[in-house]
Amino acid sequence: MVQVAAAAVDVTNFITTSNASSEAFKTATLLKTLSVNALIMGEEGVGKKSLASFILPSASIVDASHFDELLVALKSVDEIIITNIDNSPNIKRLIDIINADSIRVIATSKQSFSNEYIDEIFSVKFDIPPLKERMQDVEPLVRKFTMEASLLFGGDEKFNIENFKPDLSQNADSLRRQVMISYLLQDVKDFELMDIIENYLYSKMGTNSDYRNLIYIYEVPLIRAGLKKFKSQLQLSDKLGLNRNTLRKKIAENKQYLKDN
Repeated sequence: MVQVAAAAVDVTNFITTSNASSEAFKTATLLKTLSVNALIMGEEGVGKKSLASFILPSASIVDASHFDELLVALKSVDEIIITNIDNSPNIKRLIDIINADSIRVIATSKQSFSNEYIDEIFSVKFDIPPLKERMQDVEPLVRKFTMEASLLFGGDEKFNIENFKPDLSQNADSLRRQVMISYLLQDVKDFELMDIIENYLYSKMGTNSDYRNLIYIYEVPLIRAGLKKFKSQLQLSDKLGLNRNTLRKKIAENKQYLKDN
């Protein structure tokens, strides 16, 4: 059984194990010493806000989608972090205010965002690649989130990663959620697990086909776990006491959940 012990992480909260994240952090470190505006681009959950806060640790953070709130904030600051600037309903007006009042801005946006007004005001623009392109950062992030989970749930700082397949669909956001749930459930008792399933099913039930429509919640994890443990359908059918054809039928019925197996 593999165990990963959580360790202290950098106070910036930005992991710099991979070359790409290390280069992004070097750029952010340089920007701390300069009085220029910068745009950090990338997918959700790659660490854009963490780097922006590292560059301007005392600045207010406002989402550009909340345009009225942002306009109010701009009246009383000389520096600001604007997240999701690509979602601003009026970028020209925003840029005009920033220029007129000489406000220093570190902004974030989705990857490869471009706009004629944006290009005028940001002298530095750089991307943070998604986690799937920075796999060296994944294990340190797991340790970081494990430490958070241990503080939150009051357990030790060890996390069983046997058969753990990181969910990077939303980068660090999905990975953090996955680690939190997995950490919480790693020592779960059977009656606790049944309570969780019961509460989940309670909200889903209400039709005449509930058994047929919901049985996959039980069957899929059983089959997935069995295939991982016994490596073959033949052995699994024997361990489950099922006819091989019955098992094949169950796998075919749930193929969308078993495609990785």
